[in-house]
Amino acid sequence: MQTPSERVPALLDGPAVDVTDPRELLTGYLDWYRDALRRKISGLSDEQLQTPVQPFGWSPLGLVKHLGWVERRWLRWGFTAEDIAGYPPGGDAAEWDVSGQTTRAVLAGYLDEVQRSRAIIAAADLTDQARVGGRFPTADQAPALGRILFHLLQEYARHLGHLDIARELIDGKTGE
Repeated sequence: MQTPSERVPALLDGPAVDVTDPRELLTGYLDWYRDALRRKISGLSDEQLQTPVQPFGWSPLGLVKHLGWVERRWLRWGFTAEDIAGYPPGGDAAEWDVSGQTTRAVLAGYLDEVQRSRAIIAAADLTDQARVGGRFPTADQAPALGRILFHLLQEYARHLGHLDIARELIDGKTGE
């Protein structure tokens, strides 16, 4: 017979239930979603990772590449106004296209953007306003870091839901 704790699933994902600090909650959930992305693609072959899923038209690896661009766009080009491209040449289609790229290269590019994002986040307060330039041409358009992190959380949550559906179509595996 199962004990009550064995029958009850975890009530919350992400940071521990006793975490109340807003910064720790935001960064903890963001890291939880980043890890969930890797869990959700785990076990897929290179072919499964790179083949577009119908009816979506994008591949799981294409979604990983897109989320790398999202990190870059919102933190490096956005928050710090780094003088870099916010979008790849070729626009949205190129952002999701992984043809001719290896799984290893796409994952390495994504993880590099995540590491850069973590460094930016660690060096700033949630109330720090994004620099003007890059994504935000004027100060009144430039949000605080906390607002940007909330946006990143919704990007990850939405796209990981999409990935759950794609994964179920690929091999029947369902997410948490």
